[in-house]
Amino acid sequence: MPEKVKVTIYTDGACSGNPGKGGYGTVLVHVDSYGVTHEKELSEGFENVTNNQMELLAVIVGLEALKKPADVTVVSDSKYVVDAFNNNWIYGWIKKGWKTAGKSPVKNIDLWQRLLKAMKPHDVTYKWVKGHAGHDYNERCDMLAVTAYKNL
Repeated sequence: MPEKVKVTIYTDGACSGNPGKGGYGTVLVHVDSYGVTHEKELSEGFENVTNNQMELLAVIVGLEALKKPADVTVVSDSKYVVDAFNNNWIYGWIKKGWKTAGKSPVKNIDLWQRLLKAMKPHDVTYKWVKGHAGHDYNERCDMLAVTAYKNL
């Protein structure tokens, strides 16, 4: 069985107002067996959304863009997204019927469920990066997200 392709998905969401105009930026990066780097940019803007919705959507569209199962590293500046998986919050929410530890409903259930579905064929790990700190791909994703909502 061939080894899964390795892909890094860099993501960011941005909003002007919360809720307000928002957008996501996603860059998929794959280095092929010849050492050639392939990149694909994805972005879109929306009205009346939250920053967290855009952070989630950035990851979702990146995963949904993959054509075959892959070994994926998602790099995000969103503690909301990264900690949900790295601290196993999401599995607790599911176990509790999509309720938080404080027994209130989890926000953005539709997006969390879509994200879980998009993850299914892949081996996904999440890595947090500090936002607006000079990380080239994070800055690029932020620029894509902001441009997307400004161009609405």
